Amino acid sequence: MCDAGDISRLREIVTRLRSPGGCSWDREQTHESLRAALIEECFEAVEAIDLAQDANLREELGDLLLHVVMHAQMAGERKAFQFDDVVRGICEKLVRRHPHVFGEAVAKGSPEVLRQWEQLKRLEKPRPLSAMDDLPVSFPALLRAQHAQRRAAGVGFDWNDSSPVFDKLAEEVAELREAVSRGVRNEIEEELGDLLFTAVNLARKLGVDAETALTGATRKFIGRFRAMEKEIAAGGGRIEQTLPIEMDALWDKHKAATSSAR
Repeated sequence: MCDAGDISRLREIVTRLRSPGGCSWDREQTHESLRAALIEECFEAVEAIDLAQDANLREELGDLLLHVVMHAQMAGERKAFQFDDVVRGICEKLVRRHPHVFGEAVAKGSPEVLRQWEQLKRLEKPRPLSAMDDLPVSFPALLRAQHAQRRAAGVGFDWNDSSPVFDKLAEEVAELREAVSRGVRNEIEEELGDLLFTAVNLARKLGVDAETALTGATRKFIGRFRAMEKEIAAGGGRIEQTLPIEMDALWDKHKAATSSAR
């Protein structure tokens, strides 16, 4: 069971690693040098969640915690803030943003809780010039599209339901076909971007997380592709030497098998 002593031990280990007598690699790290690794650890934790792998999730959360402590340690070394400031800040925010739990407010159900959270968030921070201000450029494209659309919807710029989004999707497909027929690469890229953006909007209107949906579709594709490779190899063949018509037949076979298993 973890207690405050375990957190203190982790902080002491990181402090020692960063000290003159510690590890040369750890001493050389900066916020910027660890940026990519932090993103990777987040994705690895998400994968463990998607695969329901508790042991991996425990490990990946530990890796994320290490990053939190490491970044706080580096900030402390340059007198910016300390780990305790990070903990204090999130504790205060959670209490402040949950007045229905820690105060006298009432919130019935998750939608009302989320609306209350956003209202309090807007009150705490200076009013932005645009609803799109402070939308991180570093977000993955799908995630950034979702957040941009949610912010627009938050100020009333949204369709009432999903029906017109289906129409918009068909419109974007037609425009992409026209761009392809003209063969102008930058037009094709732009229209394809519009199509993807509209697909993300449709997912939002249907209450589906686009990132999760695409992750699932990719996982399904990889599973079927591997099954196809395995069957070809079992017959003594190689996929790169298999005729397209044969691959199509195998793909349909494994697609039917996985679809019927639902």
